Amino acid sequence: MADHVVPHFQNDAGVPKIVVGVKEFMCIGATPPYDHPHVFLDMGDDGEKVCPYCSTLFQYGPSLHADETDPPGHLIRAKAA
Repeated sequence: MADHVVPHFQNDAGVPKIVVGVKEFMCIGATPPYDHPHVFLDMGDDGEKVCPYCSTLFQYGPSLHADETDPPGHLIRAKAA
């Protein structure tokens, strides 16, 4: 069983670049129902990755926590069941 949750990010605002505090994450595009296929992205050693569906550039920001983005507000928070 995984010991951490992979964060999911969305880009409703359509910004060209989002700085995130993790190197492995899911991009969903916009908030459902306007999302694209949820794709796992891994920056590896590069420190940045472009989503192949929505073309958002994600850059790693080592000063950010896993639940932070710059600009803020792009983390999808799971709703309690």
